[in-house]
Amino acid sequence: MTNVFIEPRPKGRHEGDHISDYVVEDTKRVLHTERTQEAAVEWAKKNGHAPHVARVRHLNDKDKPDHWRAV
Repeated sequence: MTNVFIEPRPKGRHEGDHISDYVVEDTKRVLHTERTQEAAVEWAKKNGHAPHVARVRHLNDKDKPDHWRAV
């Protein structure tokens, strides 16, 4: 299983701003986009990936495992 990361878009949005969608990405590229985080996680699992979401919204460095939790 490949680790993938579920992140809200747009990146760099301010607290309270609208989330337009969620992307499933590996360390280099976007693999898929969904309207909800739940749908993004389901897509990742269905396609053989191990999805991770950020533990804290603004800490999302993919090179630091402590910033992510498996779902």
